[in-house]
Amino acid sequence: MAGESLRALAEEIQAACEAARLTVAAAESCTGGLVQDALTDVQGASAWFAGGVVGYSNAAKTELLGVPAGVIEAHGAVSAQVAQAMARGACERFRSQVAVAVTGIAGPGGGTRAKPVGLTYIAVAGPEGCTVRRFSWTGDRLANKEASARAALEMLLETLRGPS
Repeated sequence: MAGESLRALAEEIQAACEAARLTVAAAESCTGGLVQDALTDVQGASAWFAGGVVGYSNAAKTELLGVPAGVIEAHGAVSAQVAQAMARGACERFRSQVAVAVTGIAGPGGGTRAKPVGLTYIAVAGPEGCTVRRFSWTGDRLANKEASARAALEMLLETLRGPS
């Protein structure tokens, strides 16, 4: 059922991309490819999904997405600043008009008092700039990953549809 809801969002993203003649890209960390999996489950995705990166390590974020190492050092991999840099990097790397990025702590380990398990930042970069949101999930690892993927797809769709 969870996969079906992600696919339904991906189908809406497809319609929005086709209507606006835009391509999208993705940069994921804590979701491990769930966003890209949902997007590519839709038949014909190659017409509007340019590609994506699962940049799980800090090195992958810097080397594959162009996230400045100084940004990671200053703010940590799980931060609004890194999420924004990942989204912008995905736009650039895939020559896409819009990109979504996710970075967070899925759990069960890895959390701290300042950055607890479930903390997630999602950014969407597009022609109008870059939006980032902070989320705090309370599920187990799989639930946190799925909640993050769903929120990323919802933010992507919101950006593609534009202001209402």
